[in-house]
Amino acid sequence: MKRALLDAKILTPTGWRDDAALLIQGELIADICRPADIPVGYERQALDGDYLLPGFIDTQVNGGGGVMLNGAESLDDIRKIAAAHRAFGTTGMLPTLISDDFAAMEKAADLIAAALAAGVPGILGLHFEGPYLNPDRKGIHPEAKIREMDAAFLALATRGDIGKVLVTLAPEAVRTDDIRALTAAGVRVAAGHSAATFDQMQAAINAGLTGVTHLYNAMPSLLSRDPGLIGAGLNAPDVFCGVINDTYHVHPATLKIALAAKGADRLMLVTDAMGIVGTAATEMPWNGGTIRLEGGRLTTADGTLAGSALDMASAVRNTVRHLDQPLETAVEMASASPARFLGLQNSHGHIAPGYRADLLRLAPDLSVRQSWIAGE
Repeated sequence: MKRALLDAKILTPTGWRDDAALLIQGELIADICRPADIPVGYERQALDGDYLLPGFIDTQVNGGGGVMLNGAESLDDIRKIAAAHRAFGTTGMLPTLISDDFAAMEKAADLIAAALAAGVPGILGLHFEGPYLNPDRKGIHPEAKIREMDAAFLALATRGDIGKVLVTLAPEAVRTDDIRALTAAGVRVAAGHSAATFDQMQAAINAGLTGVTHLYNAMPSLLSRDPGLIGAGLNAPDVFCGVINDTYHVHPATLKIALAAKGADRLMLVTDAMGIVGTAATEMPWNGGTIRLEGGRLTTADGTLAGSALDMASAVRNTVRHLDQPLETAVEMASASPARFLGLQNSHGHIAPGYRADLLRLAPDLSVRQSWIAGE
């Protein structure tokens, strides 16, 4: 299929273009050219002056469309999660498994492998969030599931058929040799649900850790004489930090500090979305209790934040409106930055010839009008 998208404000790596057409051939972006130079044989679509952006990439998606990865039973469940988030501009994601039994981890891996083999649009790999965490910083992770890392998990995470793999762990709860083994095999490792000291974080970074999961949440605060996990993550130039910008998890001023420290090329927007996203539901079961949505916040009965009801389009809008950032900065945090983190910087996260045609059309009010994944 050859398609030409024109009459749009196109965000390219060198800036905005409003005088160009984007050519798609098959799964890839073929060229950016003048409208007068569109070759014969391309189907034209005018975008009425809307924004044309690289699709969003979300590295932390617990669920969507009424499905949690922890409860997914079939390939259709994975499709539901991906479709729910595609409606909000996410064209690439890591479905995320919250701490669970090893059998559930194997099942999630099998489902993601099947989704990748079947070409389910939007699935890039798998995020294991736990169970190798600090129980004192567990959040809504079931404490009974938290345990030590073993050889069986190392084999599971490196099995080779589950795409891009991200593991969130507490550095103080895992041997640095295990972190080194994971990262040597191409697995991305991030610190989260942790009370690691600065030195423990530094040791993990030296072993290959390159991420922080939902910076500021489920970790001790940054102190003047005890920088801890947050200080180590903000200080390390090669570490990427994910942030939940829903206005509830982190104060906008605190996010501005992180952005100043990391830059948009190392600060990633994530949703930490629960299965409620993409539905009209206001509550959902979790770990023997109920999570409720009130005033935009998802919480357990005791008031603990329980993931989020955030979508990526809202995270981008919040970055523009509450962090006072230009749209291109917010999009970098939602597209190019996570692509770099996952090692996909040469194929995803930009609008440029040779890149995958994972694209997003936003209206002037930044609502989603249309998306393309691999040109479709």
